[in-house]
Amino acid sequence: MKAKSQPPSRKPLSKILWSGFGAFLGIYLVAIFGHYFAIEESFFLLGSFGASAVLIYGAPQADFSQPRNIIGGHILSACVAVFLLKTFSSLLSTEFLCALSVSLSIVVMHFSRTMHPPGGATALIYVMGGEQIHRLGWLYPFTPIGFGALIMLLVALLINNLSSNSKRHYPTYWF
Repeated sequence: MKAKSQPPSRKPLSKILWSGFGAFLGIYLVAIFGHYFAIEESFFLLGSFGASAVLIYGAPQADFSQPRNIIGGHILSACVAVFLLKTFSSLLSTEFLCALSVSLSIVVMHFSRTMHPPGGATALIYVMGGEQIHRLGWLYPFTPIGFGALIMLLVALLINNLSSNSKRHYPTYWF
């Protein structure tokens, strides 16, 4: 269990500030959009978007942070969760469905090359959610998930390309 290397050095202040500003703006816009356009009250801003913010604003060059991963990872994982709950909720326990939704989301994201770790949380949130979020059914992958992920992506495109640092260019690839 001995460490084999040293931790990386702290990022430059400008990168830290751009990351913080991007996360603030992305989450704020998702919250505002949800306030005015959410189908179900208070279910637009989900915890998995906080994790996405860390990736797309804090580590925009990472594979997990690329547009196909953000959109695909969230939407596919949401579809997995809705399918499982609609198909097996009367047969399987919530605990089993929680584990199955995350594990199948990972499998689907691997096969589709859209691995985005917050996608696992997106699936888990739906399965664990109450009647209010379950009523969304097949809308869940599109709103709040699809629209929220799209808003976060649009902010990432803006913020990550405003910096004069050429290493902060975003995205690295689209598809």
